[in-house]
Amino acid sequence: MRLKKLIFSSNRKHKKIGKMKNSKRFVKILGVGSYVPEKVVTNDDLSKIVDTSDEWIRARTGIRERRIAASDQTTSDLCVCAARKAMENASIAVDDIDLILTGTITSDVVLPSTSVFIQTKLGLKNIPCLDYNVACSGLQYGIELARSLIESRRYKNILLVCGDKLSAITDWEDRSTCILFGDGAGAIVLSATENEEENSIIDVVLGANGEHSELIILPAGGSREPASEKTVSERKHFMKMSGRDLFREAVKIMGNCAQEILDRNGMSANDMDFVVTHQANWRIIDAVRERLGVSPEKVCVTIEKYGNTSASSCIIALDSLIKNGKIVRGSKVLTVGFGAGLTWGAAILKF
Repeated sequence: MRLKKLIFSSNRKHKKIGKMKNSKRFVKILGVGSYVPEKVVTNDDLSKIVDTSDEWIRARTGIRERRIAASDQTTSDLCVCAARKAMENASIAVDDIDLILTGTITSDVVLPSTSVFIQTKLGLKNIPCLDYNVACSGLQYGIELARSLIESRRYKNILLVCGDKLSAITDWEDRSTCILFGDGAGAIVLSATENEEENSIIDVVLGANGEHSELIILPAGGSREPASEKTVSERKHFMKMSGRDLFREAVKIMGNCAQEILDRNGMSANDMDFVVTHQANWRIIDAVRERLGVSPEKVCVTIEKYGNTSASSCIIALDSLIKNGKIVRGSKVLTVGFGAGLTWGAAILKF
């Protein structure tokens, strides 16, 4: 289902918005899209390569299966598929995009940015492109970046893409981490409007605490520990994480962050039509839900089908709500993310 039918109508060619001295610019969501690879890897499949079981994984994470990209698929390939769907749903021409923001932790290459590969594959030229790395908080950070750039009147239509090929940095010999992750991408087209009634971004809260940076980290490959025979043999080019500590921090921080943004806008979680949290673990999602005091029906859960897809998980969940006709015009959604860094963010969106 096309988001434009639910929310806004958008012409293929936009008229230039005048720079009225006393007018305020707002940001509207024109379209949302997502993409997951075709290959499905079930818990039973994983039990054949590591010491685990479907029952063990489901009980601890809520995950039943995940999607894994083909060996020749890159992160930018995943992102382009999601971007095309978002632009189609927004009824906006590719040439109308004037900036690409990409949240990813699995760049196609270390240099240059993944955004430039997305730009080329979409057939765009000369527009600015920017990657940013905040892991699973990518949607919330990206929304704040896009809002600020659009409100500055320098950009009108921004393509925000979050995507990762986590299978490329997952240690498939480590049963504590390989069961968690999947590949996927999500995209949102954000556009300028002078009409406050069309404003989609009510508020955003962001934060980070580098003191906990070691809780989830890819140790080697950067300037601190360049790639070497030793780093490869020690498997330092795969994600390492401290599961228990991360669980505790995720529940506390996502709950605090969500409550902060609600309080400062004079709202409660029950004023939201849906709550979309980062899809890391069903127990974390449920603990945050209980903290906010909302019913299970208001919380979107997609982790059982896709696992943890990092920053794209919130967009994939939003897209599923739109496709199922659950988000309609006027719907309010609280979305909360938490990722490596540690980073976190919350945003209240109106559709």
